[in-house]
Order: sequence, then C-alpha cells, then structure tokens
Amino acid sequence: MHHGLWQSVLGEIELSISQAAFKTWFMNTELVDTSNDVVTIAVPNIFAKRQFEVKFDDQIKAVLQKNGVSPERVIYTVKTTGKKTITRETTAAPSSTSAVDDLLRPVTSTPRTSTQNSSSSAGSGLNPRYTFANFIVGSSNDLAYTACQAVASSPGTKYNPLFLYGGVGLGKTHLMQAVGNEIASKQPDAQILYISSETFVKEFLESIRFKKKGFSDKYRNVDVLIVDDMQFIAGKEKTQEEFFHTFNALHQTNKQIIISSDKPPKSIPTLTERLRSRFEWGMSIDIQMPDFETRCAILETKASLSGVELGRDTVEYLANNIKTNVRELEGALNQLLAYAEMRGVSPDISTAEGLIGNVRQSRPQHLSAKQIIDKTARHFQIDVKEICSSKRDKHIVVPRQIAMYLLRSELHLSFPKIAIELGRKDHTTAIHSVEKIEKAIKLDFLIREQVTEIREKLYA
Repeated sequence: MHHGLWQSVLGEIELSISQAAFKTWFMNTELVDTSNDVVTIAVPNIFAKRQFEVKFDDQIKAVLQKNGVSPERVIYTVKTTGKKTITRETTAAPSSTSAVDDLLRPVTSTPRTSTQNSSSSAGSGLNPRYTFANFIVGSSNDLAYTACQAVASSPGTKYNPLFLYGGVGLGKTHLMQAVGNEIASKQPDAQILYISSETFVKEFLESIRFKKKGFSDKYRNVDVLIVDDMQFIAGKEKTQEEFFHTFNALHQTNKQIIISSDKPPKSIPTLTERLRSRFEWGMSIDIQMPDFETRCAILETKASLSGVELGRDTVEYLANNIKTNVRELEGALNQLLAYAEMRGVSPDISTAEGLIGNVRQSRPQHLSAKQIIDKTARHFQIDVKEICSSKRDKHIVVPRQIAMYLLRSELHLSFPKIAIELGRKDHTTAIHSVEKIEKAIKLDFLIREQVTEIREKLYA
C-alpha cells in the first residue's frame, strides 16, 4: 500500500516541478509509514532532508491529502546504515531559514550578523571560524592579507582606519573577522565589536525613536570596531553624522577601526565629504577575484576539509568555469560534493561537467529583456503594464526590482538600458534595485527562492 501511494504522489509531483529538481530530490525516496496521523518519508541524506523540510513539505502534504491521506505531521528520516536515523517533525513552515541556509551556504560563508561569540570576547559578533590560518592567500588579496596581519599585530597604530573594498564573496568579511579573532586571542580583555552598517543604522534609529540610552557608549568604548558593508550607510545623513562622531572618538584614542565596502570611499554615493576623508586617512585596499592558481588552491583546500580529494582535472575544470567570486566557487564545489553523495558517484570531472555543462547548454541564446520582464510579471501574477509603471505598491516594487536584477545578471545590460526597459527615467533606480536584490539574495530565503524559480522558468 505504501509503495502504491507514494508512486501516486511522486507521479503528481513530477508534473509540477522541473525534471532536474525531481531527479535530484525525489528519485531515491520512499514512504516508510502512515500510522497514527504521521507520515514518515525516507530520504537519502541530510542534504535532501533539509530540502524536503524547507521547500517541499507543504507540497507533499497537499498531494498526500489529494490521495486520501491527511497527516497531522510529516517526519523525514535519513536512510543510514549502522547509525541512528535522524528525524525531524514538521507541523508548519519552519520559523527560520537556518536549515536551508546551511544547505546553500558555502563553507566559509556565515550570516554577517552572526551572534556567535569568539572565545574571548562575549557579544563581539565574531565568528571563530574566520581565521588567518584558513584564508587562502593569492595575488588578488595578498596586500589586504598582509595589512590585516599588521593591524592584528599592532591594533590602532598602523593603517587606521583599514578600509577593504571589492565585490561580493571575495573574502572581505573573512579577513576582517580574522583580525578580530587574532586580536582577541592575544588580548583576551580587548573589547571587539563586529557589526554590519545596517545594524548600526537600525540601532541608531531605535535609540532616537524609543529614546534608548547607551548607544554611544556601546560603539565608542571599544578597542576594535569592525563595520561591514559600509555602502549601506550612504544617503543616511543623521546616521553618517553619528558615525562621524563615533569614528573621531575612537581614532583620537588610537582604537582600531576596520571597514569594508563594495567600492572605495570616493565612489560611495551620497557619503558626506568629511566622513569620506576620514575613511581615506589610513589605508584603502582593493580585493579582486582570485586568479586561476588561487581558485584551484581554494577548491582543493575546501574539498580536503570535507574529507574529499578531488582530481586535478576536476579542480581545474571548476576553476576555469567559475570566475564570478569565491562564494560561487565554493557553492559549485558544495553542489558537486552533495550531488556525488546523493547519487553515490565520484565527484570527478565527468560529474562536474554534467552539473555545470548542462546548465550552460540549457540556456537559450535568444533570451531577451522582454522575456525576463514577462516571466517575472507572470511569476508574481501581475500585469506587465504594472511592472513597467511608476506604481510604488510593494507587490509591484519587489517584482520590478527582481526583474532589474535579472536583466543585469542574465543579460548584463547597462543600468540606463535596464531603466528604459522598465519604464524608468533615472538609472539610479536600477542601480539601487540591483544592489538591493543582490543583498536580499544573501539574507532573505524567500527572495532567493523567487529569483531561483524565475531563473528556472527562463531556462526551462
């Protein structure tokens, strides 16, 4: 009975998702039990378990109900041999995205607002996994690495402030936190604080709105202040003024300040001149995409940490084909290792070519801006006229921003061209929209899922 029921469920699900998704997640599953209003489904490994819990749980419950089974909860178990089965009961959508973040996140990528404490400074915001020892140095980041080590050896005296800039996923957060962790290990009593600029903005506004006390003390009574993604403070005049005073208070007492951004101080729009000049007092260092040899070293190191030794041809294939950033490089490696484990195959070059090559071959060369806009609008069930209008309703603004992001990421259109395609006059709207979705993809699971689903529809 179980086999027949599950085959019916699989048959219906196969019609509603892509063939690739069905083969990846559903092929090696089985229905174990349906007793006591509980359905137990066996999945091949922890990667699949997390995916079912977060992405497919509601869909499975709905299809089961259509087939005459209405469970109060579903339990997903990992099929193991000689080990205790891992289970988790699901009664509703997960309250957090930690499971899916763990699935999707590269080895070294962690939430930037992590509250994990280093062993030496409670409440620091530092993640102890970020160290100099596990940072791969190459020609693209050796200057930044050397400067960070100098700062860690003598905080407040060299390169103050230290300003790191570069694209997403290149290691800025890793290096800054490595400095904090190194200082904490040498000076256990040092007060170290790592935050994102968004946290600074949020707490500053709350201190004004709710008349909270202690905001200035929190930020001005530290020995090391590390601020990530400083570009998000741009345009917020009152917050910039508060940070200006914070900066002065720390700098005058030789406290170390470390800042990161996606661009150098002079290129951050609507940054006040007096704050920009202070950011340029110390040293500003650019971090670029690692070269081929460094990419290979990163892949070999990360694979080794996972207990896998990749063949040189596999490493070189991945390094040659993933040239965006380190995060994407590690993501491709994680995907390869997960796929190989699920399928019980070797993570060799043929498997890598199958994963990466199939994606590339499936992309139509004729993809147009109109198709991207049409499919985005259809995905969100709004009219194309609305997405190209000047309406500011949230249910229209977000799809419009996602459409702009896809035009940039898939067709590499210029910002003025993107603005024209969406009926906008000012291309700065397109810049803001693309930056906002790029950030949201890292932090917001729902946005990440929406973008992924639209992308799949574009290349289906």
